[in-house]
Amino acid sequence: MSYVFSPPAQPAVEIKGRPERFPVNRIFCVGRNYAAHAREMGSDPDREPPFFFMKPAGAIVANNATIPYPPRTSNLQHEIELVIAVGKGGSRISAGSALQHVFGYAVGNDLTRRDLQFEARDKGRPWDTGKAFERSAPITAIHPAEGKGFDKGRIWLKVNGETRQEADVSQLIWNVSEIIAELSTLFELAPGDLIYTGTPAGVSALKSGDRIEGGIDGLDTLITTIA
Repeated sequence: MSYVFSPPAQPAVEIKGRPERFPVNRIFCVGRNYAAHAREMGSDPDREPPFFFMKPAGAIVANNATIPYPPRTSNLQHEIELVIAVGKGGSRISAGSALQHVFGYAVGNDLTRRDLQFEARDKGRPWDTGKAFERSAPITAIHPAEGKGFDKGRIWLKVNGETRQEADVSQLIWNVSEIIAELSTLFELAPGDLIYTGTPAGVSALKSGDRIEGGIDGLDTLITTIA
């Protein structure tokens, strides 16, 4: 098959301890999935079904990368998150069988142009300009799940050595199995999908030159520098 120009390279993520890479299909993100973060964003953290938004697969950034401060914003913010890597597709997946669809877990940062997100929100418009921009999804290597869930563990983020976010994955309003079950009623999940599961409280602005470190117990530390 010929193309009018060369197709883009397949976005892929490192797999811990393995030579193969995880090809990224889609990136789903869960909004306001920690109660304290929902409050700091001005929402009531009750247990209505979770809502989702998306980033393009090309937004993936490898660990230890330096990225430019994005355009059209003066309020770039960090959001450290547990990431689910889907290894088996399906739709209408039950919570009881959801872990069978998990390939592994990683640490991600849902970088957000907060001013553009709030402007879109206040006008009832989609969040794409605030969330789905280039290099907005840094991620560590994926640790294979081996059939296990991920229901606890300290989650944290530091900027230039100062702690900004700190909580525990056990505080997720919707856990891994519930997120997969709900998302699979809206989309037919496919191998290669990533799910950023939401961030705890403490999101704040970044500036050029900042070094961001974040992690979750049992997974790698994610390091990103803003150029």
